Amino acid sequence: MSEGQARFLTGSLSRHIATMSLTAAVGLLALFVVDLVDMVFISMLGVAELAAAVGFAGSILFMTTSVSIGFAIAGGALVARALGEGNPDRAREVLTHVLALGVIFAIGFAAVIFLNLPGLTALVGATGETQTLSIAYLRILIPTMPILMVGMIASAALRSHGAANLSMLVTVIGGVVNAVLDPILIFVLHMELEGAAWASVAARLSIAGSALWYITHRFGGLAGRSPTAIFKDTRTIAAFAVPAMLANIATPVGSAYVTRAASSFGEEAVAGMAVVGRLTPIAFALIFAMSGAIGPIIGQNFGAGQLDRVRDAFRRAIALCIAYVVPVVALLFLLRAPIADLFGAQGTTRDLIYLFCGPLSLAWVFNGVIFIANASYNNLGHPFYSTWVNWGRNTLGVVPFVAVGAALWGAAGVLIGQMAGGALMALVALWLAKRVMDQAATAPTEPPERPPFLAHRRAFTMLHHRR
Repeated sequence: MSEGQARFLTGSLSRHIATMSLTAAVGLLALFVVDLVDMVFISMLGVAELAAAVGFAGSILFMTTSVSIGFAIAGGALVARALGEGNPDRAREVLTHVLALGVIFAIGFAAVIFLNLPGLTALVGATGETQTLSIAYLRILIPTMPILMVGMIASAALRSHGAANLSMLVTVIGGVVNAVLDPILIFVLHMELEGAAWASVAARLSIAGSALWYITHRFGGLAGRSPTAIFKDTRTIAAFAVPAMLANIATPVGSAYVTRAASSFGEEAVAGMAVVGRLTPIAFALIFAMSGAIGPIIGQNFGAGQLDRVRDAFRRAIALCIAYVVPVVALLFLLRAPIADLFGAQGTTRDLIYLFCGPLSLAWVFNGVIFIANASYNNLGHPFYSTWVNWGRNTLGVVPFVAVGAALWGAAGVLIGQMAGGALMALVALWLAKRVMDQAATAPTEPPERPPFLAHRRAFTMLHHRR
């Protein structure tokens, strides 16, 4: 495949979606399984506070990851659109600029988080020894946020080129590095929780390094541009990255509220939610992957003006989502006891695992719809829609549902409320996606120097002034 080829403009959309989703899911699984194994190893140490500490730390790490995903979405969308317009030089240029701005932002954001770890961990409910362990874990991982940023942006660019297999390989490499180092650092060198953190650092380095290697050797590398050129692109990149970051930050905010609500029912409840948090991306890896897989397909076809294929891709992605969730939930139900035994789960922790591994998880169809809709907004020039949907999902779709659920059913109600809150926002997301596609069909596509949403969306007129 040549570096400038937009491969999604022709061929079977179902095949493109399935190939991109499955390969991305395999890559994500490599990381998620290692994350789950981390929890298993930590549980084997027999210290309840360690598992809870990972749960609290996860809420903070989720925020740094979500910010990185925001820049990755910007890079992926802009690269895909440039390729769809037949402009590979612009694709290299904009990727370079997104990487530069992303690293600069990550350094500042990580510094703010690092300096406020005591307050942030207390905010999500960590106290005493559990809080101390969480802070020690985070002080190792937070400074590597710029490395995480590079890896995510470069991987997104690989997907935008249609190199799903290379993007998968990058994440598999990271998973293997983490899996090999975990038992050595945790058990052999007796580093325990800090060992798990250093293994994750090594995985981040390997992901960023391998992704950049493939970008350089397969797709023409980066474009050497001056700071002036980067500055000129800042507004265009920010128009994608800012709403995408705001949208993704909503998820850890909602997760932090859920963690705090669970903490009122004790360490077992927090540990149970931490296990569920690691089971979720493994069980529903394809759903997580589809949000990144469908984006380049929509972006390339939108850049080429093929709106019928955009609509068809959206419909087929939702159909695949439904077809995937139902059998996975059935499998979780059959394996609920072995899964709980794997973690030595007892009491409330076991109850929450059993609850998750049942019909309740069918609600992931709604989360899948939201993921796919958000990908369409980001690649059709309306990224603020994903901001509104995600914040609605993680405020109105979390706080009242979790509060009522906790009051009615205790710790189990926290999980029930979290899962139930997605249905309403999924309907809103579907309506907005249809509206965006209808508008795209009637609005002319602007030249690449001026993205379409800057031309015709009133929501941006206050933020982006005439050049």
